Amino acid sequence: SKSWRKIKNVLQWSPFVMSFRKKYPWIQLAGHAGSFKAGTNGKILKKHCEVEQRCLNHLMNDLLRPYIPAYHGDLEKDGEKYNQMDDLLAEFDSPCVMDCKMGVRTYLEEELTKARKKPSLRKDMYMKMIEVDPDAPTAAEREQRAVTKPRYMQWRETISSTATLGFRIEGIKEEDGTVNRDFKKTKTKEQVIEAFQTFIKGNRNILRRYLNRLKDMRAALEISPFFKTHEVIGSSLLFIHDQKEQANVWMIDFGKTTPLPEGQVLSHTSRWEEGNREDGYLWGLDNLINILSEMLLRDDLQ
Repeated sequence: SKSWRKIKNVLQWSPFVMSFRKKYPWIQLAGHAGSFKAGTNGKILKKHCEVEQRCLNHLMNDLLRPYIPAYHGDLEKDGEKYNQMDDLLAEFDSPCVMDCKMGVRTYLEEELTKARKKPSLRKDMYMKMIEVDPDAPTAAEREQRAVTKPRYMQWRETISSTATLGFRIEGIKEEDGTVNRDFKKTKTKEQVIEAFQTFIKGNRNILRRYLNRLKDMRAALEISPFFKTHEVIGSSLLFIHDQKEQANVWMIDFGKTTPLPEGQVLSHTSRWEEGNREDGYLWGLDNLINILSEMLLRDDLQ
């Protein structure tokens, strides 16, 4: 029970995939505590999401399949329904993990529209805002000690590299279990390079493997029927490597990935204007590839 309490504490605050020592490689989290359970035979169970299940089913027959955790259908456990998929950490030994959220926004257009229709003041979002930047609220917001959800949602994207580069680092877990999620204000290319340099510990082989994987993924995204016809919001790239220099990247989290109307496609590079549903995913990936390519030319790599 003591061990379980420790695991539960990890789940309550960890923002992304979390390995609780080698004994619990299945513990993963991308936003919501209690979303994951242990599976069997190298699988994990993620709390059922209808939208994500539809996407995973579709992706298993798409050109992106090699870049997605294999999906094995849903099942019930302890009265709860779960999506069953491969545990991406299983093949690694004491892995280092990074979660990069992709795109120029992490909210759906319909979320913004819905929040505007009922613009209630949120004290909790005000507190989150001043925790990151005490000067961010307007005079009126400081007086109310509250902000509306649309205001918070749009502000949140501008303080990180989401708005400037089309992706942001959500968190990093080191091989010893140390977690760093202090990246809310990581905004510039230089700051991103510094974070990646720390993450890979200057290892050129690991960096090269990540870069090659991203380039292959980029080529598949360009011709993927799924990608062309879906708005991909809140999805992450999961970077994993270990001391043996095993390294890989996967696309994860499709709970906000929604199909477009019949006949409509996205470029994923065009500027987002409300109504066009562009998400900036490819623009962000191109920036990420360029940054890692630039890093590969540095003299301080091992």
